[in-house]
Parts: sequence; structure tokens; C-alpha cells
Amino acid sequence: MSILVTGGAGYIGSHTAAELIEKKEDIIILDNLERGHKEAVLGGKLIVGDLRDKDFLKKVFSENQIEAVIHFAAYIEVGESVVDPLKFYNNNVISTLNLLSAMNEAGVKKIVFSSTAATYGEPENVPIIESDKTLPTNPYGETKLTVEKALKWADKCLGIKHVILRYFNASGAHISAKIGEDHNPETHLIPIILQVALGKRDDIKIFGNDYGTPDGTCIRDYIHVTDLADAHVRALNKLRADNTSEIYNLGNGKGFSVKEVIDIARKVTGQPIKEVLAPKRTGDPAILVASSQKIINELKWAPRYDKLETIIETAWNWHKSHPKGYNI
Repeated sequence: MSILVTGGAGYIGSHTAAELIEKKEDIIILDNLERGHKEAVLGGKLIVGDLRDKDFLKKVFSENQIEAVIHFAAYIEVGESVVDPLKFYNNNVISTLNLLSAMNEAGVKKIVFSSTAATYGEPENVPIIESDKTLPTNPYGETKLTVEKALKWADKCLGIKHVILRYFNASGAHISAKIGEDHNPETHLIPIILQVALGKRDDIKIFGNDYGTPDGTCIRDYIHVTDLADAHVRALNKLRADNTSEIYNLGNGKGFSVKEVIDIARKVTGQPIKEVLAPKRTGDPAILVASSQKIINELKWAPRYDKLETIIETAWNWHKSHPKGYNI
């Protein structure tokens, strides 16, 4: 029996696929390669196709013995979702409904879903806990929450059990530096900082320095991508063990400001990394930090790469060896 990893050629999907391979799991990676990279697939069987194609999905499930699904395939950029929300609903929601229908028809009753802290919107607590209100402030977060609600009813009505993982700022790269973060355009803080260190950008923009934080810049929770991958494997094994649905936050539990991230990147890279102050962005909360106590207690998960220096160092090793991403 195989584990189907949708979006397995993307950033977090490829690292989870690598973790599954290390655990001797038989995996099938499904990706349309629109934003994923064939070079990020380190093993398993790669099937190229789109989840919005129902006939294609039906064929995948009929021709393969699939035990469970780990579902990453989605558009993820918040800014893009605001510009074109219907595109995000079509890709993130419709494709997942197609996937759930195909799973149900094939009798596949286990799914681990890649969700996001964006489902919470403006936090009511710091750190954020799983029972906090979910009031997304952008279409991206809303599409993920819509899928979460669909999963709830797929469980109640169809018996499809799920683990939903809401995670915070995925960061870093595989310790081998074989795979890493390659988005185009890049919008995530750490890779943008490292692009400055590589001379690919002139500076890093700090969007506001008068937040109610110690140094005035936003504080975020950064979690290493391999730690995320480990949590997905544990979530899969939880479904195997007790066949019950659950939701977990995934984060370091520690917050670092934008200035702190830049300073640590200077230390790791040995480069000056010019910073420039820019106006605040609408909708940026001052602090977003996760409580991961629930998954620590229930699944015995704990981050192995919890130091920001280590997270940035692994990312730096990837970017140095892949200055043009996978197009080297």
C-alpha cells in the first residue's frame, strides 16, 4: 500500500516525501509541476497531473493501491489570493473536493491536510491555541478553513478521518542541502534575506518598526521544514493507530522579530545584509506565535531544529549551492 503525497514536488511536500522515504514508506507523488519542481523529488513514483481533473484522479486511485493521502497541493501566497480570490478557491477548494470524492469512491479513508495559521486571522491569544476562533483575514486563509470544514463533514458523513496541521512560518532546508525553498516570486522573509546576502537583491525591506514589540518589528514563529515533515509522518501514524480526526498547531513556540532574523542571518552568512524601512502592510499582526503543546503531548512530536541559527544555516547551505534555485 502506498501513501499519496499531493503537491509532493513543492517545498514542504518534497521534504515530507523525503521523510517518508527515510521511514521506508512506499510513496506516490502527485504534482502538476506548476509551482513544484521535478528536481525536488528524491524518490518514490511521480505522477504528473492536476487534482481539478476528475478523470485523472479516478485513474490514479484505480491504478494504485493507496492507503492514505497527505495533501499539500495548493496556492499559498496571501497577496496573490487578495488579487485573485476565485483562482484560489478553484485550486485550493475545488481540487480538494475532487480529491475527497475520489478517495471516497476508492475507499481511502485517511488524509493528513496541510493547513495554516492564516485560518485564525488576528490572534485572540499569544500563543495561539487550536480552540481559538478562526476568522481569516484573506482569501488564502479562508480557502484553507473551507477545506477544514469540508473535512469535518467528510468525517461525519463518509467516515474519512483526518489530521489537520495548522502551521506557522515554514523555514530552512533539508540538512543534505539537496532540496530547499524555491518560489517564484519569493515572498518569504528568510529566503529574501538570503537573496540579499547572495547579491541577488539590494536590500531587505522591514515593513514597519513601531509595532508593540521589543524592537518595534513584527514577531513570527519559524519552524524548520524537516520538523514539519516529521509531524506529518506522526499524523499519518496517528490515523493508522486510532483512526480518529484531530487538529494540531505546528510551530516552534518561540517568536523572533524581523530585526532578530536579519541579525542572525548576518551572523550565519557573514554578509552585511542592508535593511530598508518601508511602510506597514495592512493586516500584519504584531505577533504570531503558536502553542504546539497539544501535538507535543499527544503525538510526542518535538522540533529537532528549534534554534533560528540552525534553521537559517540550513537555508543558507541550500541557497549557496542553488543560487538559481532548481534551475542550476
